[in-house]
This record gives sequence, structure tokens and C-alpha cells, in this order.
Amino acid sequence: MENLVAGDLSIDVERDQPGVLRLVWRGKSNARNPLQVLQPFFAPVIAHAAETKSGVELQFQRLEHFNSSTITSIIQVIQECRTKGIKLAIVFDASVKWQKLSFDALRVFAKPDGLLELRPV
Repeated sequence: MENLVAGDLSIDVERDQPGVLRLVWRGKSNARNPLQVLQPFFAPVIAHAAETKSGVELQFQRLEHFNSSTITSIIQVIQECRTKGIKLAIVFDASVKWQKLSFDALRVFAKPDGLLELRPV
């Protein structure tokens, strides 16, 4: 799996913790159709996580902005991870208003199965 650089957005894949693929988002996700870029990036990440029984952690603290189209891509990742039984953690900066509002809204996808964790820092 390689890092992603697409316009103003970069996502670094870090494997410094056993059993977890950490994806650190930086810059801005402002593409008109981010799904075109993000889906091909996430497909091998999710496949690898399922194969190795690893969790996935999306870290957004260093992301400056994302548009409303990006949230659709994140929801798709949540659904794909749940379907494959992959634990997904979303880490965000609760002191940044747009992050708090955006990620608090995703709590509707949290289920008792514990596969989705929304972690404010």
C-alpha cells in the first residue's frame, strides 16, 4: 500500500502499531468527486486489513478541510469495513468546530458491534 497524494490532499499509510493500519490525512480534500481518488486508494487498504485481521485508523487531526463530497467517501469506508468485520477508528480534533460537527454526525453509524469508534482528541 502506498501513500496517496491527490491535489491538496495527502494520506500517509503508517504501520507503526501492530494490527493497525493508520491513515493520516493532511491538507485539504476538495476534489469535486473524491470517490474517484479515494475508492481505489481504500480498496487495497480494506482488503489488506481483512486478510491480516488488522484494524484501520483514520486520523483527521491534521486535515485542514474537507468538502461535503468527502463525507460520502468516508461513509462508504465505514460501510465496507463493517461488512468485512474490520474495526475502524476515526480520530479527529474536537477543538476544531468543523471536525467536531462532521464526525459527531457520523455517530449514527456506530452500532453495538464495536466495529466503529469515533475518537475525539
